[in-house]
Amino acid sequence: MKNIVAFLLCMLPYLTMEAQTVVQPKIMVIPYTKEGEDIRTILENDENKRIALAKIKEAFDERGINTIDFVAKLKAIESANVFNMENQLDIKSQIIDMSGADIYVEAEIVCNQNSSASSNKSETRIKIVITAYDCATGASLSNKIGESGTFYTNDIAKLAMKAITSCADDFLRVMQMKFSDISENGRSLMLQIGFEEGSMFTMESEVGTQGLLLQDEIELWVEAHSYNGNYHLQGVSPVKMIFDDIKLPLVDEATGNNYSTSKFGIEMLKFFRSLNIPISRSNKGNTLYITIK
Repeated sequence: MKNIVAFLLCMLPYLTMEAQTVVQPKIMVIPYTKEGEDIRTILENDENKRIALAKIKEAFDERGINTIDFVAKLKAIESANVFNMENQLDIKSQIIDMSGADIYVEAEIVCNQNSSASSNKSETRIKIVITAYDCATGASLSNKIGESGTFYTNDIAKLAMKAITSCADDFLRVMQMKFSDISENGRSLMLQIGFEEGSMFTMESEVGTQGLLLQDEIELWVEAHSYNGNYHLQGVSPVKMIFDDIKLPLVDEATGNNYSTSKFGIEMLKFFRSLNIPISRSNKGNTLYITIK
C-alpha cells in the first residue's frame, strides 16, 4: 500500500501537467474600422491609436499569449505588392486570412483629451473596447471594455496600458475557454440550403445512384464531413433545409491551416457536382448559404 501511495505521489506533478495542457491560439490585434475607412490611413494619421494598439499587444505578450504583430504583417504584405486596385476594399480580411492567426482581436480605441488652463498637461482618459473573433468563422469569442480613468497627463502609452490591464485577464480567460472548446469539439457552422425559383429540384427529388431523396443525401454527407459526426438538423421542408450547428475541425489535416467556412463550402460544391446539381454559395460569418439552381 505504501508503495502505491509513493508511486502516485511521484506521478502527481506529471498528471497535473497533463491536465493543464491547453491549445493556445495565435492572436493578432487589429484596429477597429468603420465601413469605408482605410485601416492603413487610420494608423498613419492617429499616433494615439498606434500607441494604444502596441500596448494592447504588449499586455497580451506579458501574459504569455502568442501574438502576431499586425503592423509588421501589414508592412510585409504591402512590400510583397499583394494589394492592387482591384482588392483595396477588403484589406482587413486579406490580412487576417494571410496572417496565420487563429483569432483576431479588434480594438476600438477612444482617446479623450481636454486642455487645462491651470496645467500644461491635458485632462486625458482612454477607453478600449476589445472583441475577439474566430478567424475561420467570424464567431465572437470574447468582448470587454477597459478604461483608464481620467488623469492630467500626456502619457498616452501609460493610460493605454492602464485601460487594457483593467480588462485583459477576464477577456483572455473567456477567449481561451471558448477556443479550448473549439479545439476539443470543433467550430460551429450554420448551413442553410434553399432553391432558386423554377429549380427542377426539391428536397424530395431522388438523386444519386442509390435513389435516395436529396435531403437524405445531404444529411449523410454532412454527417460524414462534420467533426466527429457532430451536427444538428434544425428542420427540412421540400424547399429548405437548415442545419443550425455543424461542427468543423479546428485545422485542415491536409494543410495544417484553419479549416474555414469557405473550405467547407468548396467541399459542398464538389458534393453537389457529384450529383450533377448546380448551386451557388455564399458565406457570412459562420453561416454558409447554398442555393440550388
